[in-house]
Amino acid sequence: MSLDVEILGRAANEARGLAMDAVHASKSGHLGLPLGCAEIGAVLYGFVLKYNPEKPRWIGRDYFILSAGHGSMMLYSWLHLSGHDVSMEDVKSFRQLHSKTPGHPEFFETPGVECTTGPLGQGVGNAVGVAMAAKMAAARFNTSEHPIFDQHVICLAGDGCLQEGISAEASAFAGHFGLDNLILIYDSNAVTLDAMAEATQSEDTAKRYQAYGFDVQNVDGQDMVAFLRAFKRAKTRDNGRPQMIIARTVIGKGIPEVAGTAKAHGEGGAKFVDEARKNLGLPPERYFVSQDTREYFAKHKKALLRQYRRWDKMFQDWSGKYPEQAQLLNDAIEKKVPADLFSKIPAFAADARIATRKAGSEVLQPLAREMSFLISGSADLHGSTLNYIEGAEDYTRSNHLGRNIRFGIREHGMCAIMNGVGYHGVFRASGATFLVFADYCRAAIRLAALSKLPNIYIFTHDSIGVGEDGPTHEPVETISGLRVIPQLDVIRPADPEETVGAFVAAAQRIDGPTLLALTRQAVPMLNEIDLADRRNGVARGGYIAKRETGELNLILLSCGSELQHALAAGKELGEGTRVVSMPCFERFERESPEYREEILPRACRRRVAIEAGVTQLWYRYVGLDGKVVGLHRFGLSAPGDLVMKEFGIDAQHVVEAARSL
Repeated sequence: MSLDVEILGRAANEARGLAMDAVHASKSGHLGLPLGCAEIGAVLYGFVLKYNPEKPRWIGRDYFILSAGHGSMMLYSWLHLSGHDVSMEDVKSFRQLHSKTPGHPEFFETPGVECTTGPLGQGVGNAVGVAMAAKMAAARFNTSEHPIFDQHVICLAGDGCLQEGISAEASAFAGHFGLDNLILIYDSNAVTLDAMAEATQSEDTAKRYQAYGFDVQNVDGQDMVAFLRAFKRAKTRDNGRPQMIIARTVIGKGIPEVAGTAKAHGEGGAKFVDEARKNLGLPPERYFVSQDTREYFAKHKKALLRQYRRWDKMFQDWSGKYPEQAQLLNDAIEKKVPADLFSKIPAFAADARIATRKAGSEVLQPLAREMSFLISGSADLHGSTLNYIEGAEDYTRSNHLGRNIRFGIREHGMCAIMNGVGYHGVFRASGATFLVFADYCRAAIRLAALSKLPNIYIFTHDSIGVGEDGPTHEPVETISGLRVIPQLDVIRPADPEETVGAFVAAAQRIDGPTLLALTRQAVPMLNEIDLADRRNGVARGGYIAKRETGELNLILLSCGSELQHALAAGKELGEGTRVVSMPCFERFERESPEYREEILPRACRRRVAIEAGVTQLWYRYVGLDGKVVGLHRFGLSAPGDLVMKEFGIDAQHVVEAARSL
């Protein structure tokens, strides 16, 4: 079958019309990319992409990821035309309340949207993660007769995406690990939002990507035949090199008043749409799609469904021959977590005194044996974060079965790639670095929370207890900064057994990400708390670590390595004192009002909290009448125990604060 340039050219102009009409109606949006990349969309959705509009999450599909998410109307137009569940009413509701067509694409909000791409460059990282996960799935499940996972990941990015540092991190990773199932289309239109691109960039992008290990082609992105030729070449290369197609386009094509200028980037051309519609050969009526275009895509859909049925026949044959593998794959997609994980994790010795990062390493091993689709990466810190899965090998360009990912010193890229693994949907991604570097990762972590991806972040060196590395590496404000991200569970366990509870809670949570904040320094076993309470209490976010023996008149709260000080202070302060462990604020807030009242009864207003960090968030639980022992400055370089002592992070200061109330 050859490319029907005439009908797809008409469809491209009608897609331009849909974008112009939607942006004009909403009085906001970005016209430049939908108009400039219309021919690219026509070739992808009208000819070469492998997809099933009736089953948009079909595991055998090609993935199209719009990293330049501001150009979302380009994607929505083609999803509508190609028969996805995106109606004309949805197109007309662009950027409106509760619509399927939000300003930037959002995962699970719109059928056919693969990733939540808002901040520029994130989609490049996501595409790399999806490509890696597809390679891993192929290695795990494919046979010579049954290439179940045989797909490409196509990412459309613009100058803004490639200027963001995250795309450099992710692209270097893709080149090093030979992700030749990745095709990066660079919409090269010489324009950024504020000015022509020459005002801020002068590098040779082709040479830069060749240096990363990509094959690079240059093409006129608005010549459909030339683009198709380049795309086919990229898709058929199997040479261990990811592919880049530099597609030269005219931003805002179709609106002569702004085309090719920075004004075309946003909605600046909307006021010229009536004249533009005429120039494009479109009738005056808004949201026009011709009968010819409808018929073409209806016919194309039938061809796509035939392709899907051939794949499904192969898949059913594979499932019959390899039922155990089929069950494993189904369980992975359904994110099933093995029951009774606690029984698989031995209790720690009562006299153990180890860092929670070390405890985490010991907990991870049986957990990884039970969860065979859990992968564990690190930003060049496996030796410090201690999250290496023993016996699971490294993922390399020649070994896609490895479950340990060496991300290099690329924290932000790591977390965006982890998101891509989550979007792919077969593997559970975990990744590690020092907690203070969460600030490098924050944008990607935030998007994981927004998209409800079940990522696990194993972030160590969680406080001023880091010690000699000094204030640059002591995250005094980081925990609080992470706790305010909605839908992110931040768990700071107090001892090895709470660490067991933290890892199991993270494994069991499949509707959002969890961040485990672990110590560098050794902490004692808190044997005065029942072992079952320590393991199970973490899942509830807060629990009673020491119950008062008389009438309740004081509550001490803490988490992490400082819980030991709250317990010691509780002994000194007497029988009316309750100590509450609060390893996870977010989980505690999800508990019922009755449970929260049971743990923190409102009648008891004398409260003190202690944590080796900024204090503000703790006032939510101690109230304005309470006190918080914490920090209001950056740390120091000295042995960790001396830094703690210097800042008064100890039981005595808790006692003094309580007696002053």
